[in-house]
Amino acid sequence: MYQYVVFDLDGTLLNTIDDLANAGNWVCRNHGWPVHSVEEYKRYVGNGMSRLAERFSPEDWHTPERVRAILDEFMPYYNAHKGDRTAPYPGVCELLKRLKEAGVTMAVLSNKAHSLVPEIIEGYFPQTFAYVQGAVDGVPTKPDPTLLHRLMGKMGASAENVLFVGDSNVDIRTAKNGGLTSCGVLWGFRSQAELEEEGAVHLARTPDELEALILHGPVGEERI
Repeated sequence: MYQYVVFDLDGTLLNTIDDLANAGNWVCRNHGWPVHSVEEYKRYVGNGMSRLAERFSPEDWHTPERVRAILDEFMPYYNAHKGDRTAPYPGVCELLKRLKEAGVTMAVLSNKAHSLVPEIIEGYFPQTFAYVQGAVDGVPTKPDPTLLHRLMGKMGASAENVLFVGDSNVDIRTAKNGGLTSCGVLWGFRSQAELEEEGAVHLARTPDELEALILHGPVGEERI
């Protein structure tokens, strides 16, 4: 079994896309900009809040100062409405409960602002994750492995006994950059083709498939 698992948050544990899209489109409407579909937001998210702001705003707003101004509008609205439609994906809560009972140490690494992440995790998954890390100023976000390696240090984990689980090419690239085995989940925001193209080592169609991989390894390959 894998002794340690690091999970992405948005698109992996929680379906957050409607609340992110609503907050982004609220900013767009305030400025008279075109709004975007939920499917478009699925492509916009994954690289942190600043990149999200760039992607839903016009090109002439893509200066550091203007992106910060967008975030100063977006973040309070999103924080106030981040639970309106967000929910765990079906089967995820049960998966996490069984993994914890099996002795797996779990962490979350998200490109969402760290000011939001611990509260979100404890709200939906209380006393489940040993470590939770979001994006912080001055530190590169995923796919850079800096925060991943910090998490691994806190966990006392080494590359060979950690599985990195996510739903996007950013997550698969993070695992590669950190020297970890990756598993792409197919219930999230991105496609199987994207995950395969990025080089996901494993794919899981359901939480049950992910549980089997973590606790027993790939079919026909028992991990010790």
